[in-house]
Amino acid sequence: METSNALRRTRRRVVKKIGGRILWSLEKIIEKGSKVPNTPFLDAKDFPWVRQLEENWRVMQAEVRGVLKRSGDIPGFQDISRDQLVLTDDDRWKTFFLYGMGYRLDANCALCPETTRLVSQIPGMTTAFFSILAPGKHIPAHRGLFKGFVRYHLGLIVPREKEKCRIRVDDTIRHWEEGKSLLFDDTYDHEVWNETSETRVVLFVDVKRPLAPGARQLNDTIIRLVRASDYVQDARRNQEAWSQALARNNAESSARPAREVHSS
Repeated sequence: METSNALRRTRRRVVKKIGGRILWSLEKIIEKGSKVPNTPFLDAKDFPWVRQLEENWRVMQAEVRGVLKRSGDIPGFQDISRDQLVLTDDDRWKTFFLYGMGYRLDANCALCPETTRLVSQIPGMTTAFFSILAPGKHIPAHRGLFKGFVRYHLGLIVPREKEKCRIRVDDTIRHWEEGKSLLFDDTYDHEVWNETSETRVVLFVDVKRPLAPGARQLNDTIIRLVRASDYVQDARRNQEAWSQALARNNAESSARPAREVHSS
């Protein structure tokens, strides 16, 4: 069994390395066919669906506050995707997935019905989750998988010292604000800091980049291949196991009788 697992890990590393090179070689086609600028940050005005999310941010904030009451049951990002170990190896970056590369996590969605309804209406949405960053967490510089996506963040819980909770994309630094959006191209080098004593939570969404027809067809093909890869399938299985465990824990908690309180 150990030999089989080792061979699988080796195959996965090789496939990821070769696949990454192929994806990056195709990015010029995607860049040329993009209907939005290829800049590090993008303008929310180019994405009409942003307005509905911003108008309903307090609804989503209330749902994520409910999720945070069981923060001990929320996995670290590396517990879902082992590939994230290069970025994080502790429990200070947690993720609560609703959708991952098109796969819906029903147990998690049931706990956040309004957020699920809102993100499911986003054109081209592939991934949506709450990204929970603990005090003092730093995510080192890295680049994303492929230029065929645009990344979206909506501030839901932002530390009071918001200037100390920030993201750098290329050579531009911005910080989150509650109810406000950030859109960026994650294939630019980027990193994140939370240098405050408070937790930061954003709604994290990946959408397909708006593209001309030829580039769009290529992008859809690439996304289908990535979706079928071990990289995604392993993460999907891990996430399903975590979300089902969370659902069971919630059900058990609800079934317990309330503890009586006696006055002295």
